[in-house]
Amino acid sequence: MFLRKILTLGCVCLLAGCATVAPQQQPVEASVSQQAQIQAQQAAQLPPIKRYKRKVVIGRFTNETNYGRALLSDAEYDHMGKQASDMLATRLIQSNRFLVFERPNLKEVEAEQAITNDKDLIGADTVIFGSITQFGRSEEGKAGFLSSAVIQTAKSTVDIRLVDTKTGQGFFSATGSGKASTEQGQTAGFGNAAAYDSTLNDSAIAASISDLINNIIISMENRPWRTDVLKVDGDQVYISGGKHQGIKEGDILFVMKKTEAVKSQQSGFTIDLPPVKIATIKVVSLFGDSETNEGSQAQITDGKIDPSTINQLFVKEGE
Repeated sequence: MFLRKILTLGCVCLLAGCATVAPQQQPVEASVSQQAQIQAQQAAQLPPIKRYKRKVVIGRFTNETNYGRALLSDAEYDHMGKQASDMLATRLIQSNRFLVFERPNLKEVEAEQAITNDKDLIGADTVIFGSITQFGRSEEGKAGFLSSAVIQTAKSTVDIRLVDTKTGQGFFSATGSGKASTEQGQTAGFGNAAAYDSTLNDSAIAASISDLINNIIISMENRPWRTDVLKVDGDQVYISGGKHQGIKEGDILFVMKKTEAVKSQQSGFTIDLPPVKIATIKVVSLFGDSETNEGSQAQITDGKIDPSTINQLFVKEGE
């Protein structure tokens, strides 16, 4: 009996020694930064890139808060407003969906309407105006056993509106909010003192722009792309826009003719009655080397164009 107990105990010990102990899981940092993950998620929410790029002007951006005004050495220079404008322009350019131009000194939309007669400037489809409407910073302290920390936080709110350059009417507005924070602490007298972190201002404004950018892109791309007819020579048609707008040889486009503009008694606005399609054209070559002088040569494949009606014509995407 005693021998049997010894053998049983030995077997139990042997089995216990063979048991595998699961190793403790160690947290592993993602190979992609959190900011890159956020940008990827935002890009996934966007619709597919449109074939032709719209032309957009970044207009006036201002800082409507009291923050930072006392720091301005030049009363005419709005540092935070210019910063928000630059960030928005950068994000729109990086999207590869628009031709972006900056003209913050154009005060009125009517000035944009006259640009088409100026050889050095390009008339745009949309002007973006914006302002920083809220901005603030705060500090919060927390203490523990032999330790202390200071959390600095910056918050901002940016408002934008999109204006149609042809009508002067605002067709979209949005508000974006952002926050950035940092924490510095000491333990038993060791560590960094909480110094003023000026980069939080930049991060908060950038977060506000990021909160806006998807809605801005979707709103502008929902508006139809169109361009103008430069010249009609027999069955050859020359139009504005080339490779920078995404036009390629072989593209099929429609030439449309405006019909009549009627003033609405109900709204007071002048309303264009639906245009009619008069011709189909096929792009055969591109010319020009920049946004300021590029165009496309196309051939009429269907329909007929009267050169005397060129001021009533425009070109849109083929279906």
